[in-house]
Amino acid sequence: MTVTLIKPPEDTLQDSQDTHASKASPTRPERRRARYRRIAQAALADERVRTAGRLTVRHASYVAGGTRVVARRAWDGRTTARYERMIRAAEAAGLLDEVKEWEARGNQFRAARHKRRMDLLQLALNAPKAVASGAVAGGGILLMLGILLAWANHDVRDVLTPIETVVDLVRAVALVAGIVWGPFLAAAPWIGLAAVWAVGRHRHAAPQWALPVSARTFGDTITPSIVVVAFRDLGISALRKAIENMGDVGAAMLSGIKIAGCGVEVDVTLPSGVSTEEIQAKRRKLAENLNRHEHEVFITIPPAPRTVRLWIADSGALDEPIGPSPLMLDEDATADYYTGSAPWGQNLRGDAASVSVKQRHILLTGLSNQGKTAALRALALWLALDETVAFYIADLKGVGDWRPFDGLAEVLIQGPTDEHVAQAVDMVEWGVDEMQKRIALLEQSGATDGVTREMARTDPRFRPIVLIVDEAQVAYGCGAKGPDKRPYGGSKATSRYFQAVKRIHDQGRAVNVTIWEGTQDPTDENLPKRSREGNHIRGSLVLGTESQAKMALGEAPVDAGAAPHKLRRGLDKGTLVVAGEGIDMEPGQASVTVRTHFISGEDAVTLTDRAKARRQDVATVHKLEIVQPVDHLADLAAVVSTTEKRVRTTEVLHRLKARTHAVYEHWTGGRLKALLAEYGEEPGTYDGYPVVRRESIDRALDRRAEDLAEAQ
Repeated sequence: MTVTLIKPPEDTLQDSQDTHASKASPTRPERRRARYRRIAQAALADERVRTAGRLTVRHASYVAGGTRVVARRAWDGRTTARYERMIRAAEAAGLLDEVKEWEARGNQFRAARHKRRMDLLQLALNAPKAVASGAVAGGGILLMLGILLAWANHDVRDVLTPIETVVDLVRAVALVAGIVWGPFLAAAPWIGLAAVWAVGRHRHAAPQWALPVSARTFGDTITPSIVVVAFRDLGISALRKAIENMGDVGAAMLSGIKIAGCGVEVDVTLPSGVSTEEIQAKRRKLAENLNRHEHEVFITIPPAPRTVRLWIADSGALDEPIGPSPLMLDEDATADYYTGSAPWGQNLRGDAASVSVKQRHILLTGLSNQGKTAALRALALWLALDETVAFYIADLKGVGDWRPFDGLAEVLIQGPTDEHVAQAVDMVEWGVDEMQKRIALLEQSGATDGVTREMARTDPRFRPIVLIVDEAQVAYGCGAKGPDKRPYGGSKATSRYFQAVKRIHDQGRAVNVTIWEGTQDPTDENLPKRSREGNHIRGSLVLGTESQAKMALGEAPVDAGAAPHKLRRGLDKGTLVVAGEGIDMEPGQASVTVRTHFISGEDAVTLTDRAKARRQDVATVHKLEIVQPVDHLADLAAVVSTTEKRVRTTEVLHRLKARTHAVYEHWTGGRLKALLAEYGEEPGTYDGYPVVRRESIDRALDRRAEDLAEAQ
């Protein structure tokens, strides 16, 4: 085979080089635009340029605003616009007496204006006669003065002296007017400009950012006109047009403005074509239009359709501390797990925000160092004053935040290592076993209402148990595996921690076994969806994104206005957005913002010492004994042989108890059903009796093996 190399023509080679050069380097217009862009960015970064820009915008706005004010004053003075505006506002407010009063005033104005106009018309008709009469009368007076002057001076020439004097005076006035008129015409526009500038300056008719610092308004009283103008200027075309076309200029949109704590509250009914989502997306601009910071305006969705509810704080009020916890002010304070509520803080209205923790699972989340542990610990400190409650605590941060519970909690694990996670998992799994024992006891007793207050007070087997796992993301993220080759952490079905938490969420509430978790920076990996949605109370401190807020609280509260991602990191420490049960909310409200009381470490020691004095001594366990985990599925496979197609459930339970009595003593048919349900199986029936099929056990074993293989 012959290969021939052909050299391309010179022009073709040059074209290809030009094309490559054009792709490799920017063109001249592109370089010019880039240079202009850099110059503009550098100019905008210079404080002198920004100061000059603010100065220009300020004085131009003074002129434009002053002109608008003067024009409106002139229009209102010559027309009935003012009266019609007040009538519309009174009609919107339902003030019929004021409507009648303004109508009467408007009619009086029209009558007076008509009279003036008719007088002017009559004056035009009478003017020639009046001018002629005035001229004759004036001439006669001057002539009489001249005769008297001539008689006194004995000189007949003085008869015309008064007339000549008047003529000279007119000539002098005309001379002065001729000299002044030209400069006056030249200066008149500037005088008018200065006049409207002065009016605009007096009214501060310029954007807030362009005004001098001393002239800026912060924290003005919220009035209906301010709210309407703030909505009109949001930049939503349909909203602006609707407000301008309203007969009452938007007054009918607003409910009454009510004082609510350290701020005010008002409902705004939106016109057709404007959605609540559009208003929520404009929160920052709305706050600026109201002369507030973004964190001082909260937007929620009330039950009424097409309505947003604004809570607008007094300027700077949210930066003030809310005071100490009531627990520190009352040494005789008590707690009751069933009937009491923990004093947690204050809502935005300034009302006390208390939480009922009765049989409720709790999840608190947020970014690091924002007060999550302190908020969770505050609930536990109150509940510690109820001596019937038992605490089992795993602090996977291990810096001493929960040390005051040493001698109060039954178990206190502190540390971030895999060994501490394993201990925490054993603690939560113990809670699952305790829950199953209690369920079995309830089934044996025939109780139908779960564990009542009387049972919890009188029978120690049903005392409330609260499992607390702080920094739970460490447990979910742990990749270590136990002796059974199952991972301690993770979000899959093989995770021991995840499965234990899920079981407690499913059944623990009814038997007084609850779990509280504190975690940070939530994701699907360190806080699985099934786990976070099993909680009754969900609270979030400041978060980074809206998607994290939906993970923390759920989509419905965030869609209804909950916005932990709008809180200020470092400035809103201890401020929680709470959704769920157990905390007072307005009807239809999906969440509430709570500013929690901060209880320091020293104060926590004081409160736990007070709680210890009311209890019997507790020997806190800091390290659990390692117990070989029981493989319930393997035991089930062992007692149902491969030669048996099915075995009655009662017989299976009997065989399990005979195999390991201490483990299966309290097992029931419901517990056996729950074991199979973990792997997608369930007992069957045969001749009317519940049975366990061997093929169901085999499928469950195969499914577990597949899950373990995927996890590895």
